Amino acid sequence: MNSRELFHEIMNFNRSVRPLKWSFGYWGSTVKKWYEQGLTKKEYPKIPTEISTISYSLYTTVWTHKWEKTPASKAEKIELPDGIVAWGGANCHPNQGMPLATDVMEYFNFDKTGILVEVEQLFYPPFEIEILEENEKFLIYIDLDGVKRRFQKKEATIPTFLDSSIKDWKSWCKVKEEKLTIENIKDRFPKNWNDLVKIYRNRDYPLYFGGYPLGLFGTLAHLLGYKHLFLFYYDHPDLIRDMLNTFTELWISVWEEVLSFTSVDAIHIWEDISMGRGSMVSPSIIKEFMVPHYKRIADFLKGKGVNIIMLDTDGDCNELIPIFLDAGINCLYPMEASAGMDVLAVRKRYPTLAMMGGVPKSEIALGKEHIDKMLEPIEILIKEGGYIPCGDHSIPPEVSWKNYKYYREKLNHMIYKIK
Repeated sequence: MNSRELFHEIMNFNRSVRPLKWSFGYWGSTVKKWYEQGLTKKEYPKIPTEISTISYSLYTTVWTHKWEKTPASKAEKIELPDGIVAWGGANCHPNQGMPLATDVMEYFNFDKTGILVEVEQLFYPPFEIEILEENEKFLIYIDLDGVKRRFQKKEATIPTFLDSSIKDWKSWCKVKEEKLTIENIKDRFPKNWNDLVKIYRNRDYPLYFGGYPLGLFGTLAHLLGYKHLFLFYYDHPDLIRDMLNTFTELWISVWEEVLSFTSVDAIHIWEDISMGRGSMVSPSIIKEFMVPHYKRIADFLKGKGVNIIMLDTDGDCNELIPIFLDAGINCLYPMEASAGMDVLAVRKRYPTLAMMGGVPKSEIALGKEHIDKMLEPIEILIKEGGYIPCGDHSIPPEVSWKNYKYYREKLNHMIYKIK
């Protein structure tokens, strides 16, 4: 079976097929360290330099800024920033201007990664990228989504939120009128859309809607900043409702147009609504503001044959799982073990919930004996179906190539035992 076929069989709990060989991803510093420790360098992760959709190209400016005047022939030689993520298949791609960890994926014979539909799902036209301030330590700029951010050059992680283009009803209405109308849906498609449709129709990999930063909590937190969003739930609830209604209407309109050309396999809803000690907002807030829109999105997509509704949240989301299930979500990832997410316990409590992730990424650094013990519950879950095993987020640089090889080869062996 190809990657797409396996994906559907796994998500439908077919126990007779093997799980996909995917990983969440790897920090740039990790991949660079592995090259020094023995990973063969055949195809260095190539950071995309062209601007496409907001989901595809958000943060491209900071990953490539100092090379912006470099001839295109040399662009592929951009060194991985330490804080970038090189994706490993489990997350949709392209995504956030980040590359694939091609050499790692090839070494372990990974399955083909899922692809995000190339259509603008957020602002059209996007905001103009603008560099506001720069020195040796940082870059302050406005990105495609209209958010002002600060990028720390040394750490080179995802830039920090500074200010939003949406501050109140007046600014929201201006953005909504100029960039969120559903009257120009066809303008959101790339010029080569007809060529892409031919590729999509003959694909052997999963094709996704959504992706970063699309979510009912995630998009608003991304655009407003967490502090402002938390206050707005209480101070400006009608504004929040209007934003959620507007985005839901837009997304369904865009997706309906896409589905008139090609099928799609799943949606990735990006939320990151949980942290180490639980949800960032109360269940009552989620039920009031988000659940009606989750249900509308899930009902629409399932009515169109898109039956896999995936939600991405880090942290401890135990208390939210029954809410998500009731709202139509049927797959969660990356199931962060370091925040208390025990995938085996979750499966016993919610037997119909599909999952990805769940392997404690940092513990891979502890060596063979610990890895063997760590993978025991993972092997049980692999046999039950509805599960794609991989790290519970990006693999950190303290994990050596030697230990990662041992972990991944053992995991692959478990996967191949499923017939």
